[in-house]
Amino acid sequence: MKKINLKSIFNQLKVNAEWFGVRKVRESNTYRMIRDGNPQANSTNISEGVMVEVLKNGQFAYAASSDMSLSSIQNALDMALIIAESSTANPLYNFTNDVRPNNKGKYISSRDKMKLPLKEINDLLFKSYESLKVSDKIVSASATARITETNYQYLSSDGADIEQDFLIIGSSFDAISQDKGITQRRTDNGRGRMFQSGYEVFNEIELTTMCKKIGEQAVELLYADECPTETTNLVLAPDQMLLQIHESIGHPLEVDRILGDERNYAGWSFVREEDFGKLKYGSDIMNITFDPTIKKELASYGFDDSGKKAEKEFIIKDGILLRGLGGTESEKRSGIKGVANFRASSWNRPPIDRMANLNLEPGDSSFDDIISNVEQGVYMESNRSWSIDDYRNKFQFGCEYGKLIENGKLTKTVKNPNYRGVTTPFWNNLAKVGDGSTFEVFGTPNCGKGEPNQSVRVGHASPTCLFNNIEVFGGA
Repeated sequence: MKKINLKSIFNQLKVNAEWFGVRKVRESNTYRMIRDGNPQANSTNISEGVMVEVLKNGQFAYAASSDMSLSSIQNALDMALIIAESSTANPLYNFTNDVRPNNKGKYISSRDKMKLPLKEINDLLFKSYESLKVSDKIVSASATARITETNYQYLSSDGADIEQDFLIIGSSFDAISQDKGITQRRTDNGRGRMFQSGYEVFNEIELTTMCKKIGEQAVELLYADECPTETTNLVLAPDQMLLQIHESIGHPLEVDRILGDERNYAGWSFVREEDFGKLKYGSDIMNITFDPTIKKELASYGFDDSGKKAEKEFIIKDGILLRGLGGTESEKRSGIKGVANFRASSWNRPPIDRMANLNLEPGDSSFDDIISNVEQGVYMESNRSWSIDDYRNKFQFGCEYGKLIENGKLTKTVKNPNYRGVTTPFWNNLAKVGDGSTFEVFGTPNCGKGEPNQSVRVGHASPTCLFNNIEVFGGA
């Protein structure tokens, strides 16, 4: 595609409004997949376009164009102006341009200088697939790679000038085992293995070693006992904490959801506006941060789509709820302190409140300390299923792999481990938080929200955690 000079076009645009902005996004996605020894996907697609927004009479409105000529972008601005003016009679809120900071800056993903040819990536996927096939009990296996490159430019009439470049690498590996009518699946938690990093992620020794372990555990689960049904101690690995944080902290704290904007589609929240600064969300050792500055975590960035600079903020500190996941507009509407998380999924969507890197800060317990302090309990890894109500309050999660904890030691493997709870009682039962040696970074590429739907990338990092008095159960 022909590269355009966005600044030159921007300087020629004309609009009778209090403020206007232009956001250009170009994204390339490469997807490779080997399933059961055969290539299943080998594609690259490119998307590029411009979103314009105007502020007129206190109302924001948007229009988009995949034609990046001056005339087309001007037409989009004219259309957005008509929409903004038509909204004046029935305003939800009257904004001023202070909700669009005029920051300037650049951001580039953390990466090494190496770039692998796609042929080498395909060869690695074949080797990974072969490593998954540890037994004839593995009836299906797959290996996948995703590579995303994004260039982002943002300009506004009050002087904002931002450029951001992202390189995102993801992989997933999957083994399905079967014997005597029993089927089990083991993965590397593929929905969470995406990073804002370079091609160093494709390390042959590390990936083939991991795939061999995945295949072996898939076979192991065929002959494991069912997870017991009881109220007991629960230890969650970081790859399951990914989903626990996402569903029971991230979504209920999105301020547009608290204000009711998402009730028609993604639901509401049990959290109320008056809870901030007061609600005991979890135990004293619970510390949750919004941190889009962590290198290599999936949703790291320098600025959100309002132009606000991204900075680390405590959302929950010592168990007390402090801030919401609300961008500049929601902060104005609600009075709740927010963060730089006003984000759009692409050039053809307006930004809304989205969690980004939402992390549980490390504590002071090693993995051995956590396990050795449990007389009886269950350890669980890797999400398999999830269910949570519209208020993000009552939930039930299933995991792929479990082990009993007996007298301070991990003992036998159990299959179909599940647990359930209610959000604030669950987090108030947080008894131990792992230290930095247990802390792992994950990211998911497909968090859905909004009408029209937007699927965005979200990062989560967490240590291993111990929860007391949790209902666990098996699949029998």
